[in-house]
Amino acid sequence: MDALVADVVIVGFGAAGACAALEAADAGADVIIVERFAGGGASAVSGGVVYAGGGTGQQLDAGVDDSVDAMYAYLRQETGDVVSEATLRRFCEGSREMITWLEGNGVPFEGSLCPYKTSYPSDAHYLYYSGSEAAGGFRDAAKPAPRGHRVKGPGTSGKMLMARLKAAVRARGIRVLTQTTARSLIRDDAGRVTGLVADTLGEAPAGVRARHQRFAQYAAKPGIYVPSLRKSLHRRVERFERAHGRELRISARRGVVLAAGGFIANREMVREHAPAYRGGLPLGTSADDGSGIRLGVEAGGATGELGRISAWRFITPPSAFLGGIIVDAAGRRVIDESRYGAAVGERLIEGHGSKGWLLVDAPIVAEARRDTKAQSQWFQGLQLRYLLRRGRVTGPTVEEVARKAGVDPQGLRASVEAYHGDRDPVGKPAEFARRLDNPPYSLIDISVRPNLGYPTPMLTLGGLVVDEDTGAVRSTAGAPIPGLYAAGRTAVGICSRSYVSGLSLADCVFSGRRAGINSALAQGVLDKNENVF
Repeated sequence: MDALVADVVIVGFGAAGACAALEAADAGADVIIVERFAGGGASAVSGGVVYAGGGTGQQLDAGVDDSVDAMYAYLRQETGDVVSEATLRRFCEGSREMITWLEGNGVPFEGSLCPYKTSYPSDAHYLYYSGSEAAGGFRDAAKPAPRGHRVKGPGTSGKMLMARLKAAVRARGIRVLTQTTARSLIRDDAGRVTGLVADTLGEAPAGVRARHQRFAQYAAKPGIYVPSLRKSLHRRVERFERAHGRELRISARRGVVLAAGGFIANREMVREHAPAYRGGLPLGTSADDGSGIRLGVEAGGATGELGRISAWRFITPPSAFLGGIIVDAAGRRVIDESRYGAAVGERLIEGHGSKGWLLVDAPIVAEARRDTKAQSQWFQGLQLRYLLRRGRVTGPTVEEVARKAGVDPQGLRASVEAYHGDRDPVGKPAEFARRLDNPPYSLIDISVRPNLGYPTPMLTLGGLVVDEDTGAVRSTAGAPIPGLYAAGRTAVGICSRSYVSGLSLADCVFSGRRAGINSALAQGVLDKNENVF
């Protein structure tokens, strides 16, 4: 049985773990990162969007007028009381510095403003309205501003984010133990966390390590799009780990940071805490299995917001679809269509049996087809092709298209007439509204269900309850657990009540840095030459 010693041990090498490691190392700590695969996690397969505002350099370059107060006012509406006012204010006030800090660690951003409303911009734009800032009910309380800072890189740029953070970690000389899985925490008689036990493939045959890495990589992508492929590859990964893993103990002089992601890949946990959220596409990797949360709970940690899952039902791009109306089986309006896609998904699941349709007319369909290439990434273009072909029924009248789709004709007619009134009954701003009076009409099925042509990405938002000043995990009695910290989607954070694009990664940076620096500055329990094993 081998043993290692460090000041701070971090479980997980996604954005939260990387940021924790960088801050801990810069505070003078000797750091080890324990990573089950090769690093990157859900952050690497994400869109690479960081939510920031208050006058960032990119906003200024784009001519955007924003303030900390406006950012705070908007997020207060989105996040509710999931974190204290002081914590949310601290997050907003540090937002500009957060982007500067990431840039200092090699992460590129750009102030090229997207001129249309979208769920994710094309490679021509890297600053956009990534939430519901411009939607009805939000713009009156807080001046809207684009705060979605997409890392500059082609396609979904989470891979660029993690490539640069990994390079920064290597430049600091931080030790990274890949293909190493944390199994349990070690505590002393006083209950302080002093290290962890892991299984590692570090001395497995080279061929085994190579195949383990390759299968894990393919399980992440393209496996994220094909759940059956991911499941098959992950079973092979687990066989390698069982057959060739060797126990490794790591002492932590100052603390352990749990940054192992959420639990969207753990069907049992999802079924237990959020049974209504079925049929989605797990957004993350197979390592998002709740293992970090489990480690914290076994140490006495409290959990919160485990029932909160973000389910994305985007109708953009193309932006033309914002002119349509989303209805349920009874023909009733569901939501202001300019709201963020997670708000649409939640409303469909929680209030409408997961079923919904987008009603549009001929000019909107024509405009959507025209703008698809310019406004879309490749995967968005494929989804639109599916929606306009297999996901759509048409009819010469509102009543006829309703009957074809299985929607109540009278209910749909009433919704259209109300939409054509002087003021939209669900509050959609006039700039997004369109008259639907040019047949043929289309009803596009946007229901939440298993569908590779139009999947519903989902991620978990809850986790371990932490002290908002330090990132220390709180026990079920409310007291911080000595030596134990959590960050990212392993912890309750700013995005744990309501998610908009970029808020999870921003919280990973915010909470990861918080946990890293506080664990590094904690009073040590081991002398430099002492080994508790």
